Amino acid sequence: METVATLIIVGALLLLLETVLPGMIAGSLGVLCLIGGVVMGYATFGAQTGHLILLGVVVGLIVVALCWVKYFPDSRLARVFISQRTVGEIGTDKPELLDQTGLAQTPLRPSGAALINGQRIDVVTEGPFVERGAAIRVIAVEGMRVVVRALPQVQSQPPKPTQP
Repeated sequence: METVATLIIVGALLLLLETVLPGMIAGSLGVLCLIGGVVMGYATFGAQTGHLILLGVVVGLIVVALCWVKYFPDSRLARVFISQRTVGEIGTDKPELLDQTGLAQTPLRPSGAALINGQRIDVVTEGPFVERGAAIRVIAVEGMRVVVRALPQVQSQPPKPTQP
């Protein structure tokens, strides 16, 4: 009787241990111990008691698994294993850049870098290439993608020579 109980208890503990240890070694050994305990129960006590041991193991596994799923994620032990960070948010949305102006630091063919509000930002043009040093305006911010458009160049005319 002690051997059957020991195998079942050790098997259950190994299965619980598997939830925090990687590798499936503890879980595999736990399942083997549970199977061994049930088989020894059949061999030692007969079919009727073996059925009760099997039923107890199956019901116990289901109850413990449901309790583990319900209570473990909120426990102090789980905080060591569960990340509390937000998944999928990498903080790349920059709506404050919309309608800002700057200068192209590299040729934008169609992507490159621009200096906007004193920050170097990776940008992409909406279509035509933009030469280095050209004035640009941010027309859209789509996640990580900052779309810019070249501002029209104001060409100043050289002063006309005066004749004396």
